[in-house]
Amino acid sequence: MTSKMLAVALAIGLMVAWTSFFVIDERQLAIKFQLGEIIGSEFQPGLHFMKPLFINNVRKFDKRLLTLDTRPERFLTGEKKNVLVDFFVKWRIKDPATYFTAFGGDQHQAATRLLQIINNSLQLEFDHRTIVQLVSSERSELMTSLTSKGNEEVAQFGVEIVDVRIKQIELPEDVRNSVFERMRAERERIAREHRAQGEETAKGIRAVAERERTVILAEAQRDAETARGEGDARATEIYAKAYGQDPGFYEFYRSMNAYREALDGKQNLLVLQPDSEFFKFFNSNAGKQP
Repeated sequence: MTSKMLAVALAIGLMVAWTSFFVIDERQLAIKFQLGEIIGSEFQPGLHFMKPLFINNVRKFDKRLLTLDTRPERFLTGEKKNVLVDFFVKWRIKDPATYFTAFGGDQHQAATRLLQIINNSLQLEFDHRTIVQLVSSERSELMTSLTSKGNEEVAQFGVEIVDVRIKQIELPEDVRNSVFERMRAERERIAREHRAQGEETAKGIRAVAERERTVILAEAQRDAETARGEGDARATEIYAKAYGQDPGFYEFYRSMNAYREALDGKQNLLVLQPDSEFFKFFNSNAGKQP
């Protein structure tokens, strides 16, 4: 009998010891209850004590990032056109006590409520944006706004939205072509503006180059005229000195040059009187050898 009582006491002791501790690892959050009332939720990873014999009990939750990914949803844009949006949400439990109070610890309920909030936020964002803005320039801004505004609403539930990502925005077939045409027209308008700016810049460059060309040519013409004038003056000076030394020879020399230039071609034909001044030295005996 004594051994049986000892065994029962040992079993009770082991059960008490077993129910007096609980372990929290790095991936978990926990709530400690006492007779159904929450008495603690801020537990660090490790071994913790609790009252045995079911006076205290512990509920654990996943601390890691959770993903909410559903089928594409239909939204209306500011142009009153439908788009199909495929998105996902990264979220996590931040305050386990508030989370448990809001959803009873049911992750499915939390995901459903979170989806409603994000859908409402998406519709509000789409209400004042066009399709072109959604698929091009403002997509990143939209996702940042969704994350920020979503956190303002879900803070009361003890959860945190880490990120909202829009994977794809699909256009219904009836509006897809018109949207692409508008986008193409917008790109063509921007291209025309760039071409006009380039043409204006090119005109300015050509005008500056033409002005510089005119200045350079004028300066070159001026320098050429100066050099030509100086050369003519020097030639006249040389001719005058030569003429002054021997006028007869100088006259003869110039006549020979004139004959050479006039009779240079093979088919030259000159009609002149024999006693013309041009043939002065043809009929002269000056310089003839005795």
